[in-house]
Amino acid sequence: MIKIHDIAYVRFAAPDLDKMEAFAADFGLAVTSRSEDRLYLRGTDPEPYVHVTERGEAGFRGVAFAAESAEDLHAVAKMDGASPVEKLDAPGGGECVRFTDPDGNGVEVVYGRELLPPLPVAGASPLNRGSERVRRGVLQRVPTGAPRVKRLGHAVIRVADFQTSNAWYAERFGFVPSDEIYLGDEKNVVASFNRCDRGAAYTDHHTFLCVGIGDPGFDHAAFEVEDFDAVMAGHDHMQQGGYEHKMGVGRHILGSQVYDYWLDPFGNMIEHFTDGDLLNADHETGRWDPGTALGSQWGSMGD
Repeated sequence: MIKIHDIAYVRFAAPDLDKMEAFAADFGLAVTSRSEDRLYLRGTDPEPYVHVTERGEAGFRGVAFAAESAEDLHAVAKMDGASPVEKLDAPGGGECVRFTDPDGNGVEVVYGRELLPPLPVAGASPLNRGSERVRRGVLQRVPTGAPRVKRLGHAVIRVADFQTSNAWYAERFGFVPSDEIYLGDEKNVVASFNRCDRGAAYTDHHTFLCVGIGDPGFDHAAFEVEDFDAVMAGHDHMQQGGYEHKMGVGRHILGSQVYDYWLDPFGNMIEHFTDGDLLNADHETGRWDPGTALGSQWGSMGD
């Protein structure tokens, strides 16, 4: 087992890269590189890409995680079912080890991708709260248009056998459960909000979820934006673009993110989020029934 550093990117296929690129621009992703058969998209953070689309029949092709070190990457390559270490033929280079998970999804572990200069993000003016007035003589004017995605925060897949798949990921990549969902008996865990094991360092409440409810397949990928105004401005921009809305705007219970979910032109669900919880090794795993776990503190859970 290794302890991965973070999620790296999600990979899709689509028959029309022009359509995916246009959607991505409205969603707030920027093009790093495009060829006849492949589209690489980034956020404002330095990672060279967080979203990959290859030309082909539409669908989810896999998820990638970032190793902490070259030594970890080579350790992964010795695990059952791993490919040899290979060079990444993609912007920023680097190396990669490939797996196929129990449901047939592609899983990559990467290291050594060359970072890019960060892209600028418009900073919001401070907020005047009822009990604290800090913005004086400065007008609050929120930028309109597409929000700027910062980074990929997490991915969620639905699996045929939760116990098998969740153990497969945890035993290879060192995930630890922040919160678990059970059906009926509390021992009947069917979903886990898994975070990276970063010890005392704080990291996202969840980086990867296995969900043993519903048909196996891709559920969604979540991309962080700067703040609440970016979520709301993005909502208006996507709505004006005629894209299909799925859920939000609201605030989750588990993870606490302010969320807004959309479908891309090929049926993949992706999320804008902001203000998620950060946890470290001091956090004790929670266990919840589905009604509580999948609810929202406020806002819409579906159109």
